[in-house]
Amino acid sequence: MDIKIIPKKLCGKVLAPPSKSVAHRMIIAASLSDGRSEISNLFPSVDIKATLGCMEALGAKISYDGKTAVIDGIKSVPEKAVLDCCESGSTLRFLIPVAAALGVKSEFIGRGKLPERPITPYVNEFPKHNVSFEFSGEYNLPCNIRGRLSGGKFEIDGGISSQFITGLLFALPLLTDDSEIRLTSPLQSKPYVDITLGVLRDFGCGITETDTGYLIKSVGKFKPFSGSVEGDYSQAAFFYVANALGSSVEINGLKENSLQGDKAIVDICKNAAKGKAFEIDCSDIPDLVPVMSVLACFCSGTSRVLNAGRLRIKECDRLAAMEECLNKIGGNVRSTADSLEIEGVGTLKGGEVGCFNDHRIAMSMAVAATRCEAPLIIRKVECVAKSYPDFFDVYRELGGNAEVV
Repeated sequence: MDIKIIPKKLCGKVLAPPSKSVAHRMIIAASLSDGRSEISNLFPSVDIKATLGCMEALGAKISYDGKTAVIDGIKSVPEKAVLDCCESGSTLRFLIPVAAALGVKSEFIGRGKLPERPITPYVNEFPKHNVSFEFSGEYNLPCNIRGRLSGGKFEIDGGISSQFITGLLFALPLLTDDSEIRLTSPLQSKPYVDITLGVLRDFGCGITETDTGYLIKSVGKFKPFSGSVEGDYSQAAFFYVANALGSSVEINGLKENSLQGDKAIVDICKNAAKGKAFEIDCSDIPDLVPVMSVLACFCSGTSRVLNAGRLRIKECDRLAAMEECLNKIGGNVRSTADSLEIEGVGTLKGGEVGCFNDHRIAMSMAVAATRCEAPLIIRKVECVAKSYPDFFDVYRELGGNAEVV
C-alpha cells in the first residue's frame, strides 16, 4: 500500500499507543507465572501477536480479545515447539533463553531481516550451560536449540543489544541454581533492561544489580500480576516531533515517571524548539534516531546523532535508509559507520520515497511530510502494522491528508 500525503500540520488529541517494550515483557512474565494474570491495553501489533503466539506454543493458556489478554501461566511444557517470531527481534532474543530454561526443543523461525540479526552472545555462551544450537539456513534462522539451560555464570557482551540481557533475566530465575550475568563490555540501551527489572518486580522477582552485571536468585516461577500496559514514548515521539515542526497535537496516556528511555524525546523536542542544531548520543535511545533525523532537518546548523551503529542491523539499515529518504526530498544527510550528520535545510521539497519495509522509517517520513513544500508519496507503508497498525488512521484523525494511491 502506498500513501500520498498532502503537506498539512496536525492538530487534535492523540492517545499514545501502549508500549510494545512493556507489553512483550508483561506477556512473558505472566506466561511464566504460577497462576492467572490479566494484561489490559495490549495493542494487536504484529510483534505483540508474535510473542503471544510463542508463549502459547511454550504452554501458556492465553485468551486475547485485541485489547486484554488473560494469561494462565505454563503448567506443563511441550516436548518441542515451533516459535514463529515473525520480524520481532525482541521475541527472538527474549525467548531463546526462556525456551532453553524450560527445556523445550525449540525451532525458531522468522522473516524479513530477522534471520540476519545476531544472536551471537547466546551461541557463544549457552553451550557452556548444556544448550546446543543447530542452524539450517544461510543466516541465524531457522535455528534449533536442544537441552535444558543450567545456571551459573554467564559472560555476555553488553554492546550488541540489551535484549540478550533481558532474555536472560527472564530465564535464569526459572533455573534450580542461582546465576550471575557478568557484562564483558558496557551495556547499551540500559533503560530497556530497567523496564525488564521493573516488570519482574511487579511479578514478584527481584534482581540484584552489581558493578559488573546482575545476580539472579532461583525462584522457579513468577507470581501472577494484573495491570495495564503504559503508553509508549517511542510511538508518541512521532507526534512530539510533529509538534516541534509546527503541529499542535495533545499527547495523552503517557506515564511521567516511566522507565522508558525514549521519554528523552520530550526534552529533545523542547530544546529543538529553539531552532538550534543538536548532538545526541543515542546509545540508550536507538528507536528515536529516524524521527530525530527529520527534526534535525529543520534546525539551523549541523546536528549529529552518535553511537548509532546498531541501527544498521534493525528491520533495515536505518542510517542508510534515513540518509537516502531525506536526501531524496531535499535534505542534507551524511552517514558514517555509526552516526548521522544532518545539516539543517529549513524545508523539504516532497516527492517519493520507499520505507525499506521498516515501520519507523514510514512513520518518520509521514512526520516529514507535514513540512514538505509539495506532496510526498511513501511506498509500501503496510509495514507500520509491526508496531502501530492504525498509525495512518490516527494521522488522518489529526487532520493529516494521507490518501492511498
